[in-house]
Amino acid sequence: MAKKISIEKQEIVWKDRKRFLGLPLSFTRYELCDDCLVLRKGFFNTTTDDILLYRIMDIRLTRKFSQKIFGVGTVTLVGTDKSHPMLELKNIKQSDEVRRLVGDLVEKQRAARGITSREFLGGGIEDEVLEDA
Repeated sequence: MAKKISIEKQEIVWKDRKRFLGLPLSFTRYELCDDCLVLRKGFFNTTTDDILLYRIMDIRLTRKFSQKIFGVGTVTLVGTDKSHPMLELKNIKQSDEVRRLVGDLVEKQRAARGITSREFLGGGIEDEVLEDA
């Protein structure tokens, strides 16, 4: 007898595709939920990666001149995720708004989990104990 898998459906806050000349002519798709970013690549063979938002350490927006002409930009996320230490959301519309939205959701996830950047930077309790010794 097969087991029933219950997966909680998350609400998608934002989604877009990698664009070419401002048009969504790509099979790379991005979806942002409350607690993760989903990256889907491919048409026949697909790869899906989830990146937990609380692991993101830095967010950068880059807009080259050619991207400005077509109204797109690249948001780069730097984090502690092993499979994607640096992830680029390439050629997306409303890139500045997406950068702010991701930043807000990252902070909410960290607050909800009680995580500060200190845990990622090696400034945890173990380091404080060693300094006192």
